Amino acid sequence: MKITSLSLGALGALVVYIALRLSKGFALASIADVYILFMIAALLIYIPAGDKGKKGSLLVLGTLIFFILLELVRPLIPRSLLNVYNFFILVTVLLYFTSKDEGARDLMAPIKATLVGSENRTFRTALFAVVPLFAALITFNIVRPSYEAPGDTRSIHPAPPSSVNVFNKSYNLLTLKNPLRDDAANYAKYVKEGGEVYFKNCFYCHGDKLDGKGHYYHGVNPKPLPFMGTDTIAQLSESFVFWRVATGGPGLPKEGAPWLSAMPIWEHFLTEEEVWKVSMFIYDYSGNKPRTF
Repeated sequence: MKITSLSLGALGALVVYIALRLSKGFALASIADVYILFMIAALLIYIPAGDKGKKGSLLVLGTLIFFILLELVRPLIPRSLLNVYNFFILVTVLLYFTSKDEGARDLMAPIKATLVGSENRTFRTALFAVVPLFAALITFNIVRPSYEAPGDTRSIHPAPPSSVNVFNKSYNLLTLKNPLRDDAANYAKYVKEGGEVYFKNCFYCHGDKLDGKGHYYHGVNPKPLPFMGTDTIAQLSESFVFWRVATGGPGLPKEGAPWLSAMPIWEHFLTEEEVWKVSMFIYDYSGNKPRTF
C-alpha cells in the first residue's frame, strides 16, 4: 500500500483540526464534530487507495484547511453562511471531478474497493468500527440532558402599566412628563441636585461612571443597569424611568419575574421631585435624551 503525500497532508490536517477543537472544548456535540466524522471516514477510504485516492484526499485536505482557517481566524460573516459557501464549493469540485467518466471512476473506485474489495479488510474493519462509534458519541452528547440551570427568561425592560400609584398619587404613565425639564432657567441646578441624590443613593450599584459597576456590582443578580451608551436609558421614556425608580424591584410586573432585582422602592426614601431630578442627571451625564413617542 502506497500512501501519497496528499493523503499524509490530509491526515496531518485532520490531526491539527482535532487539536484546535480540543483546545476550545471538544464536546462532540456540534456540526463541526460531524464534519470530523466524515473526514475520518473519507481518509479511511482514500488513504489505502494510494494514487487512485488522490482526488478524494485533495477534497478532504481542502475541506480541512477551510475548517482550520475558521478556527484560527474570526470570520467577518456568520459561520453558518461560510458553511453554505463551503458546501457549494465542494459540490462544484465534485461536479468537476465527475464531469468525465474517468474522473468519476477515479473518485468512486476507492469507495467501492474499501466497502466490497478483499484487499482492504483492515481499513474496512476500522471504518465500520470507528465511524459508528464516533457517530454514537456525537448523538449521545447532543441528546443527553444538561445539568446546567435553566436560562433566565425575565424581561429586563417589561412593559409599564398604564397607570401607577406612588407618592400618594395616581399617574398616567402614557401622558406623564417630567415637570422640571421645561424649566430651562433652572435646568443646570436640577441636574446638579439630581447628581447629589444619585451619589448619595444610586452609585453604590450603578457606579460613579454610570456604567453599572458600583461597589455592590458583584453581589447582586441581575446586575445593575448601566446608563452609558445608547442601548439602555436612551431607549426608555422618562415616565418609564420615573416608574422604575419609584417602585423598584418589588414593583416589577409579572413579565419581570423572577423578582430578583435589588432595586429598593425609592418612593419610601426620595421625594417625587428628587426622582425627577435624578432622572435628569442620568440623562444629562450619559449624553442621552428621554425617548419620546
